[in-house]
Amino acid sequence: MLKNIDPALNADVLHALRSMGHGDTVVVSDTNFPSDSIARQTVLGKLLRIDNVSTTRAIKAILSVMPLDTPLQPSAGRMEITGAPDEIPPVQQEVQAEVDAAEGKPAQMYGIERFAFYEEAKNAYCVIATGETRFYGCFLFTKGVIPPETV
Repeated sequence: MLKNIDPALNADVLHALRSMGHGDTVVVSDTNFPSDSIARQTVLGKLLRIDNVSTTRAIKAILSVMPLDTPLQPSAGRMEITGAPDEIPPVQQEVQAEVDAAEGKPAQMYGIERFAFYEEAKNAYCVIATGETRFYGCFLFTKGVIPPETV
């Protein structure tokens, strides 16, 4: 255990998040997403896991250490429901609340059509699979920056 580090974050996930640079993206996926096959095509090239927790719980942990690129652009994407792109299921509502909490203000997620999400995921830095069993629990986050301290 480490102080002030969410215990859901394992060493592999922490290493990947720390290795990412400004503008890199991370996919956080549910159990139905083709996580392993997509992860093999990412920059990291292997699947990471935060098992036995919901997507919401995993994202809360991730956003406790990773800044989003929200000042410049929408940087939290959600997989749209096929045939109902504007519908926001409970899992996505929960994640929206975590994004807003991490940012300290509303930071609206943008929708990504299902098959376009798969293609964007292949260009991500990494994929983190969770234990989420609800459908459409898949998200894409763009890493931001931490400004230097002013003295």
